[in-house]
Amino acid sequence: MRKGRVLAGILVILILAAGAVAFIERQPLIAWYHTVQESVKGAKGQAGEKGLYYCPMHPSFTSDRPGNCAICGMNLVKKTAADVPAGGQESGQGGTKVLYYRNPMNPQVTSLVPMKDQMGMDYVPVYGEQTPQAHPGVYISPEKQQLIGVKKGKVQIRKLSGQIRTVGRVAYDPDLFVAQQEYLQTQKGRASTQKANLDYLDEQSQSLLKAMRHKLLLLGMSNAEIDEMEKRGTPETGLYLPSPEDKSIWVYIMIYEYEAGLVKEGLAVQVDALAYPGQTFQGRIVAIAPLLEAATRTLKARALVDNTDGKLKAEMFVNARIDYELGEKLAVPEDAVMHAGTRDIAFVVDPNGYFESKMVLLGAKAQGYYEVLQGLAANEEVVTSANFLVDSESKLNAVLSRTTEPNQPPSQPHGGRP
Repeated sequence: MRKGRVLAGILVILILAAGAVAFIERQPLIAWYHTVQESVKGAKGQAGEKGLYYCPMHPSFTSDRPGNCAICGMNLVKKTAADVPAGGQESGQGGTKVLYYRNPMNPQVTSLVPMKDQMGMDYVPVYGEQTPQAHPGVYISPEKQQLIGVKKGKVQIRKLSGQIRTVGRVAYDPDLFVAQQEYLQTQKGRASTQKANLDYLDEQSQSLLKAMRHKLLLLGMSNAEIDEMEKRGTPETGLYLPSPEDKSIWVYIMIYEYEAGLVKEGLAVQVDALAYPGQTFQGRIVAIAPLLEAATRTLKARALVDNTDGKLKAEMFVNARIDYELGEKLAVPEDAVMHAGTRDIAFVVDPNGYFESKMVLLGAKAQGYYEVLQGLAANEEVVTSANFLVDSESKLNAVLSRTTEPNQPPSQPHGGRP
């Protein structure tokens, strides 16, 4: 009986020992089972989570499996960790956060996730440092400046000169010739009345002489020319009615209204005619008509041109070039100016990378530069390329300052993650 109890105790001890060994051996298997179970649960959670796949054109449309967008039919794109960074933001250079992404062609269209526009262009990340509130301009990082092709130039004092290209015709003006004769005859008649001491006739002849002088001015003669003709006592027959003996000839040149301020008496003129290709005739401007022709919006400048060989004939059409000098002026490159309706704008760049728009008042244009009358100072740096992209950044910055708080992305008209 006692022996049986001993055997029963030994059996119980063996069973307990075997159970302990089996429990210890099963622990890795149990741990592996729990690991697999957690992985399956995580995969199920990811598969059931919206946004695993999204449409690049309609980010609000998501799916838990690959396929096509029900709106536009495009292939769905799988979201990665880079699409949804920790905290909802992505770090840029220097540790700055990406606030949002904006359409490169329409800055008002934004998204909280990277995407492409209808042309396949990537949305541009906007970092926290790009929406400063203290500076009146807009900040553009050096990397983005290089990406959009920003180029810069200096506002400097330059010696400006230019050339006006226009057309004209060799003068044949019998009306002016007759008016000159009438003026000279009136002048002789007044001299006779003065000798006869006839005050009444002298007053009449003086009034008539003033009227005739005014007519000559309207026909394009200058006061200096009229005075010279009075001294000579004869009209300029050889110039207005050219003969083979004349060594020079008159040419009427058309000056368009917007260039009228650049033309002055005494400027050099170069003339060429289709009848004599490759040959140039030199001259100078002698007089400028006081009236603008309403139909063509042009002024008539009269030039005395060398015609030694008598090749230029009356009523010939010619091409004319007039060289002018503006002197030393404060000038800005032509490409730096944006014409916005009634305003002219230039973007000034400071050393810290801020771009500020300034209204400028411009003068004449010459050699690819505008004369600056107001708005810019010497040695300022201005944008000469990609002005419209800088302008878009500036407008976006203005919208953000009015509609959002600091470090908050703007509302999304369309696109972006819900």
